[in-house]
Amino acid sequence: MKLGLIAMSGVRVQNPELTALGLTLPGFVERSKVIASLPSLALLTLAGLTPRHIDVRYLELPDLSESHELPDGFDAVAISSYTAQIKDAYRLADRYRMAGVRVILGGLHVTACPEEAAQHADAVVLGEAEGLWPQVVTDLERKQLKQVYDARGESFDLAAAPMPRFDLLDPARYNRLTVQTQRGCPFSCEFCAASIRLSPRFKVKPVEKVIAEIRRIKEIWPNPFIELADDNSFANRSHAKRLVRAIAQEGIRWFTETDISVADDLELLAMLRDSGCSQLLIGLEAPSRRGLDGLETKSNWKAGRVATNLAAIERIQRQGITVNGCFILGLDGQDESSFNDVITFVRESGLYEVQVTLQTPFPGTPLYARLRDAGRLLEEDAWEACTLFDVTFKPQTMSASDLESRFHALIATLYSDDFRRQRRGAFRRLQSHAPSNIS
Repeated sequence: MKLGLIAMSGVRVQNPELTALGLTLPGFVERSKVIASLPSLALLTLAGLTPRHIDVRYLELPDLSESHELPDGFDAVAISSYTAQIKDAYRLADRYRMAGVRVILGGLHVTACPEEAAQHADAVVLGEAEGLWPQVVTDLERKQLKQVYDARGESFDLAAAPMPRFDLLDPARYNRLTVQTQRGCPFSCEFCAASIRLSPRFKVKPVEKVIAEIRRIKEIWPNPFIELADDNSFANRSHAKRLVRAIAQEGIRWFTETDISVADDLELLAMLRDSGCSQLLIGLEAPSRRGLDGLETKSNWKAGRVATNLAAIERIQRQGITVNGCFILGLDGQDESSFNDVITFVRESGLYEVQVTLQTPFPGTPLYARLRDAGRLLEEDAWEACTLFDVTFKPQTMSASDLESRFHALIATLYSDDFRRQRRGAFRRLQSHAPSNIS
């Protein structure tokens, strides 16, 4: 049997004005390229669970867009997609089904909208797929594929995680490869559409498994740049320190996502500095409490950290680890002054990188349910606009057009050549005055 694993990825902004603007802003384009170039770790993991007698091929969106002809020869295809590309994924699935190829759909969006996805598939896989995939493959071979494979409510033990099929990749196509060390997050932000929607319980992968995956990547890419595909890599501090100690022995450069509390642990910061960690992406969400109150469904932790964020960023960057600070515009409670507040904070903090997005109600999130019930969604299923850069809802304190225009102006400022030079210069000056140890 020949099985195609197809990843629909990339960032494609719907608004033509922002697309044109982005083409002149290197920082905006660079971040988009990074996101677009990441391979689908989920599909590579399922490939690792697929018996070797099955002929598996991994494909990505560019492989499909280069030709109007479908890559053929498959008995079945499994397609994974972000919400913004899901309608393209459905069209692709429909074409394969018309050609007599069985189609399996899965991922976050499919788990959130199973009835919708089922209209375009022979089978849908819901929740964490690892525990279901061996049965899916068996049923495929027996031509007894079920319509629904449902793992929602179940928790897959990451100690049983297979080795992803990194060998299916051409490393020359990527600027980084991904490894997952944990799943879920102790914070439950209402907008979050990451792994917490598949695994509400935070859990970690054994360190030895993570290192084995890194070493497998090094077999095909001698000097890799690794991104930890986690929501919050250091939420379990004791596990994080064991992990960082082990990574330090591998001689790699790496990047991950975490929360700002990493700056409180001086031992961990020193370990990160010495382990090859080059950047931390941290969701600050807003520069002040406006918009943060009520953002988390279990606590109000991020709002309580606002007053210490500037000092925390300095402590991290003083170690030579750059911070990519992430902000969300259009949060309830924010007004027009929030855009200038972001500019001021970025300038004062000296953030090396900055990422700004619009609040986006992804399906399956508490935010989507709240805005839908309040009649504030511009369209209930405009999934193609869920890019993080297109307005999809009615803001609380301004019009949708005001939010859009102010967001465009913010991007033009933050990603301008002059502002980028200021941020880079601030980081370099911090390094030149940094002491030899953490203070």
